[in-house]
Amino acid sequence: MNPICLNDPFSLPNGQVIKNRLFKSAMSEQLGDKHHNPKQGLVTLYQRWAQGGIGLSMTGNVMVDRGALGEPKNVVLDEQSDLSVFREWAKAGTQNGSQIWMQLNHPGKQIPKFLCDSPVAPSAISLERGLEKGFNTPRALTETEIIAIIDKFALSAKLSKQAGFTGVQIHGAHGYLVSQFLSSRHNQRQDKWGGSLENRLRFVLEVYRAIRKEVGEDFPVGIKLNSADFMKGGFTEEESMQVVQTLSDNGIDLIEISGGTYESPSMMGSKSKAESIKSSTVKREAYFMDYMVKARKLVSTPLVVTGGFRTAQAMNEALNTSATDFIGIARTMAVDPDFPNKLIENPSHGMPLTVPTTGKPALDKVAMVGLVWYEHQMWRIASGKNADPKLSALGVVLKTIFSAGWHAFKKRRA
Repeated sequence: MNPICLNDPFSLPNGQVIKNRLFKSAMSEQLGDKHHNPKQGLVTLYQRWAQGGIGLSMTGNVMVDRGALGEPKNVVLDEQSDLSVFREWAKAGTQNGSQIWMQLNHPGKQIPKFLCDSPVAPSAISLERGLEKGFNTPRALTETEIIAIIDKFALSAKLSKQAGFTGVQIHGAHGYLVSQFLSSRHNQRQDKWGGSLENRLRFVLEVYRAIRKEVGEDFPVGIKLNSADFMKGGFTEEESMQVVQTLSDNGIDLIEISGGTYESPSMMGSKSKAESIKSSTVKREAYFMDYMVKARKLVSTPLVVTGGFRTAQAMNEALNTSATDFIGIARTMAVDPDFPNKLIENPSHGMPLTVPTTGKPALDKVAMVGLVWYEHQMWRIASGKNADPKLSALGVVLKTIFSAGWHAFKKRRA
């Protein structure tokens, strides 16, 4: 049997062909305008990524409810949106044979105080580990509100298809609303939406079914899931496997695996005491390959593993375990949009992990330097410039404070 290569095309169950195995995972671009439509910079950014050789680009999280924003400059897609600019965005992202899918999200209670006085969630349970200072205690959703949010996901998916996006992904990871429903730590409802895992996964299953009804069988629908949320009493690996199997049985087209929440952000290089990274993980670069191997034994649905990859060698090795069908990359794309082409052309190509620092660890932590530095790189590309690997982290922090204030550093994730 011939080895699988990064440049090999892949056919999804519905027939859509992805030209290679490289998948740009979602990053929050913060390039929405005052009406939460895409700025022209998003068109430029995704055109540049398409030209760089990526097989499939996932947009940053597009919100389904303009009354529930995770960040001030989120893009929203609903009946008030200007579809013409979304069409431009989709057209740019499908250049050079690339696919562009829209990630759909609702933040639930992960809305900073300065954006919302009364967020909603499955249960009225605050975020912990000091985050309650920046996030208000949520109000528990009524069943009528739950149904309304499900309908919003379906509407956004329908509109994304109309705009020319080639698929959608439900954001079910990183502690946002779908993830909150799945976690017994955050979902302590006593009705059909909480309690047993069967009840807790009802929300994501109904979101998926509503989307499928609107877009049809030929339009890809994927999901991003946590392998676990790494929180005591939270969403476990075993539960995650059961959700993967249920969604697979219901015909989902692609499953991306990530991990963590605001309270325990494993994907941002932050580790709790329970989350030490094994030497084997560091060596092979992938954060979640152990999970992927187990998941592959359960399902045949196409899988994506995201997090940690830096070299073509490690990516090819991961593909040839058969545990993953695509390699998810993100921050490397913010520093070098041509990273996919370079990986394909040179089997020994790699990029060292850039860990930006102000030189002051306390400031790095408070200002989330690891996030805002890469965000500024995306903004450079969006403005038609090249990324700058030598960009001053301290300069980025100071610029952000002067332009947006300290609230710009409230906890946030892709």
